[in-house]
Amino acid sequence: MKAYLLQTSFLALLQTTSALVGISWKVSNTSSTGLQDITFPISMPNAAHKSGYYYAQQFSFINQKDVGYTGLQPREDNNSNSIVHAAFSSFVAGTTSSDENCSDGADGGAGVSCAVDVSSSYEHGYLLRVKNTGGTTWTGTLIDEVDGTETRIGSYTLPDGSGGIAESQVGFVEYYPWNSGSHTCDQLPKTEVTFGVPSSSGGDGELDNAYEYGDCVGKVDFSSKRVDEDAVDVVVGF
Repeated sequence: MKAYLLQTSFLALLQTTSALVGISWKVSNTSSTGLQDITFPISMPNAAHKSGYYYAQQFSFINQKDVGYTGLQPREDNNSNSIVHAAFSSFVAGTTSSDENCSDGADGGAGVSCAVDVSSSYEHGYLLRVKNTGGTTWTGTLIDEVDGTETRIGSYTLPDGSGGIAESQVGFVEYYPWNSGSHTCDQLPKTEVTFGVPSSSGGDGELDNAYEYGDCVGKVDFSSKRVDEDAVDVVVGF
C-alpha cells in the first residue's frame, strides 16, 4: 500500500477542534463526480467505557466547501451492557433531515447531526458506511463486523447541486471535553483506537500513518503503529 501525506492540506480543518491525532485517507481512481459510498472501519476494544473521546473520519462533498463526519464515541456502561455511540453529521449549510435520529445543527453551527446508541461489545470491530440513497440524500449506517448487525445512524439531504464524496480527507482522535475551557496535556485520559483502510465501490482505499498535532504535541504519550497493511493503531494519554 502506498503512503501519502495530506497533513498540510487538511490541518486547517482540524485546528478548530481539540483533536489530538490526524490520519489521512484516500480513494484512488475516483470519478470526477465523486464517490457514491464509502465505508470506514474503526475499532476500540481497549478504549475505556467513558464519554470524552471521538474517533472520526471526515469526508468532503463535491461542490461544497464544508465537510461531514462519521465515527464512534465510547459511553459509560448501562448496568452490565456496554454502549457504543455512533455519529454521522454534515456541516454543510442548508442540509436538512426529517430522520428521528437527527437534529439541526452541528457543533453549534450549520448542518445536521445524527447519532444512535447501541448495546454492543467493544471487542467487535465496526464499519461506518456513508452511502448516497437518492439525489443528494446520504445515509449513515453502523455495521457490526462480527455479527453483521446494521443500525441506521441517520439520513440527511444536502443542498441541490451537491456532488458525491471527494477522493480524500483526514480523520482524527478528539478529546471533546477540552473544547470548552482550558486543558492540561498531562491530564489526558488514556485511550486506544484502530482505524482501518476505507473501502468504496468507486475505487481503492488507502490509509496513511497517524500523526500528532495541536498544542499537546509530544506531551500526551502518543504512539502509533501499522497493525498490517489494512489498519493503523493509535494510543494516546495516561
